Amino acid sequence: MAHGWTGRLLRDPVASPRAAFLELFYDLVFVFALTRVAQRLITELNASEPERDVRAGAAEALFFFLLLWLIWMLAAWVTSLYDPALAFVQALVIVVMFGALVLAIGMPYAFGGRAVVFAVTYVTIQLGRPLALTLALRHHPRRLVTTRITIWTAVAAVPWLIGAAVSEHSRPAVWAGALAIEYVGFATGWPIPRLGASRVNQWVINGVHLVERYQQVFLIALGEAILVIGLASSADRLTPAKVAAFVIAFAVTVLFWRIYFHRAGHLLPAAIRDSTSPARLGERATYIHLVTVASVLVTAVGFELVIAHPTDEGGLPPAVIMLGGPALFLLAQGWAEYEVRGRRSVHRLGGALVLMAAVPVGARLPGLAVLVLAAVVLGLVGGADLGRPGRGG
Repeated sequence: MAHGWTGRLLRDPVASPRAAFLELFYDLVFVFALTRVAQRLITELNASEPERDVRAGAAEALFFFLLLWLIWMLAAWVTSLYDPALAFVQALVIVVMFGALVLAIGMPYAFGGRAVVFAVTYVTIQLGRPLALTLALRHHPRRLVTTRITIWTAVAAVPWLIGAAVSEHSRPAVWAGALAIEYVGFATGWPIPRLGASRVNQWVINGVHLVERYQQVFLIALGEAILVIGLASSADRLTPAKVAAFVIAFAVTVLFWRIYFHRAGHLLPAAIRDSTSPARLGERATYIHLVTVASVLVTAVGFELVIAHPTDEGGLPPAVIMLGGPALFLLAQGWAEYEVRGRRSVHRLGGALVLMAAVPVGARLPGLAVLVLAAVVLGLVGGADLGRPGRGG
C-alpha cells in the first residue's frame, strides 16, 4: 500500500474530470507543432515539378504527426493517472512542453543538419518522463508499469541516436523503426520478461478526463484548419472563386465539428464513465482520435491548395487530400459510434465510400469543385443525423 507523497502522486479516479489550466497551456505548443506538420506537406505540393516529391513529403508529414501524437497522447495519459496539481507532475508537463517546442522548431531540419539535437531532445522527453516517474513511485505497485515503459523507451532510444549519426539517406528508415518500437510497446503493454505486460486498457484512470483531453485536441485540429483558411485567404487578392473556396472550407470545418459532437463525440464521456472497463474504451479512443485529428489536418492542407488555386485542375494528389481527409474523418466517426453505441453508422461508412470512389473524378476537376463535393457529402451525413437522437440520445 502506498504511503505519503508517493501515494498522493496518483490522481483520484473520482476527482473532477476537468482539464487543468496547465494542460490547456501545454496544448498551445501543439497548435504550433501541427502547423509545422501541415506546412511540410503544403510546401511539397506547391513545389515546382522537378523538385516535387509528394510521397516523400507525405511520409515525412506522417512521421512527424505520429511522433507528436505519441508525445501528446502519453502526456494526456500521465495527467489522467497522476495528479496535475502536484509540482512534480507539473514540472514533467512543462519539460515535455519545452521539448515538444524544440522538436517543432527543428522539424524542417530534422533529417538534415539538426538531426542530433532533434534525436537527443526526443529521447530526453520520452525516456526522462517514465524514468522520473519510476524514481518517484518508489515502492508503489504502479512502479512496475513505469519500469516497463522506461525499458522499452531505452531500447527505442538506441536507433533514435544511431539514426542521428548515419547518413541522411538511411536516417528516415532508422527513425521510422524507432518510432514503430514505441507504438508496439504502447499497443502490447510494454512486455518485459518476468515482469510481463501492463496493457493500458487494464489501468485505473479518470476516463472522462482522458476523453475530454481528446476532445480538446480535436478542437486544436479544427483551430489549425481555421488558421490555414485564414492565412490562405489573406495571402493574395481575393477573387470570387477564392471567396467561394473560403466560405466552403469554413463550412466543411463546421461540418466536422457538427458530425463529431452531435453523435459519438458528445456521448463518449458518458459512455466511458458508465463503462465497466473505462481504460479499454480510453485506449480505443486513442486510436480513434489519432485518425480523427490526422484527417482534419490532411483536409486543412487541402484548404490551402484550393483557396490558393480554386479554378485549377489539381490532379491526383490534391484530390486524394481533399476527399481522403473527409473520408478518413467519417470512418473514424463511424468507429467511434460503434464503440459508444454498439452500432454501425451506415451514413458515415457510405459517405466515406462515396468520397473515396470520387477521387479519380476529382483529379480531373477544379479544386473548388472537389471542395464542393466534399462539403456536399459531409452535409448529407450531417443532415442524416438530424433525424436521429444526438445529444443525450
